[in-house]
Amino acid sequence: MPSTAQGRRSAGPSPLRQHRLLVTLSLGLAVSTLWAAAASYYLVFHDEVLARFVSRQSAMQFAYEERLGTLQRALDRTAAERSAERGSVENRLSALTERQALIEKRQGLLSGLGGAAAQIDEPPPAPMPVAEPVPRVQKPFPTPELRMGREDRAEAVGRDSAGRLSRLEAGLQRVADAQARTVAGIALQAGRSAERFRDLIARTGLSPARFDPPASGIGGPLVPLGLDAFEQALAEARRQIEEETHLRRVTAALPFRQPLPGGLAFTSSFGARLDPFTRGYALHTGVDMRAETGAPVQATAAGRVTASEYAGGYGNMVEVDHGRGLVTRYAHLSASAVSVGQRVEAGSVVGFAGSTGRSTGSHLHYETRIDGEPVDPQRFLRAGAQLVFAD
Repeated sequence: MPSTAQGRRSAGPSPLRQHRLLVTLSLGLAVSTLWAAAASYYLVFHDEVLARFVSRQSAMQFAYEERLGTLQRALDRTAAERSAERGSVENRLSALTERQALIEKRQGLLSGLGGAAAQIDEPPPAPMPVAEPVPRVQKPFPTPELRMGREDRAEAVGRDSAGRLSRLEAGLQRVADAQARTVAGIALQAGRSAERFRDLIARTGLSPARFDPPASGIGGPLVPLGLDAFEQALAEARRQIEEETHLRRVTAALPFRQPLPGGLAFTSSFGARLDPFTRGYALHTGVDMRAETGAPVQATAAGRVTASEYAGGYGNMVEVDHGRGLVTRYAHLSASAVSVGQRVEAGSVVGFAGSTGRSTGSHLHYETRIDGEPVDPQRFLRAGAQLVFAD
């Protein structure tokens, strides 16, 4: 029996062991086959996989860099726009400051036009706030405050600067327009006044050019000035004021005042008349005015006494030379109150009414002469009636 069992064990492996061995060999073969296949695939497709990986990484890096570039460009553009905006505000502030200084200078020029500058009827806008109050000299009219520090400038940039600057610009423009209207009004007023004086002088038969100062030698090359509208209007206003002042002085020097106080009563006019003594026609070289003996006789314009004497038919006569060939005579005086060479002003008493010389009663004989020739005194008296004299 033992020998039989031992014989069975030595006869060979059992079926179970054979099956396990077969499975193990099959798995080993499969693993070897897979490994060989993987190795073969890696060896065959290694370069293609690596190329795809590298390409994918490159695409991701390019997209990332492109995104960064886009963001950087947007940041640069925003920074440039803010810088340009800040620069624009600074430039506008600088321009506004210069314009305010120009407006203040122009107002000073207007104030120098003989006090003729009118008040500006347009109030300027409210001033820009400043960090600290700045003492300011009193000006002819208020203008916007533009003295801003760096902090205020930065604040202006950050807080509605464009709107604030636009309001300031509009305010300064209103002031400039008002100045232009003022200077135009001054020129117009001076021109009208000059024309009035010119008309008064022409009514006397005199030409205003007669009283122009003698021309002096002037000359030089023509170099035109590029004046703006305000400067041109200011130059015109000055010219009109200068002419008006000259004509005013000429008018003040003409015998426009009355030789007697109160209302004048003419008893004989200028020109041809029946002579009271011969009863024939003769030239009356002046006008006769009713006056009581001793009534004060006044110079009708400023001048220098060239005669104060008894002069035949004139009786006691005073003659006053007013310059430019213009002379007045006061005759039939009861007495003279001036002497030859004496300077008299308009309204000064030169004598007293009477009836000396060739006269039929107390009155004043009054003459005006131009270049030695008698002219009708009523030309001057009628023109002078339109003037108001400050006594």
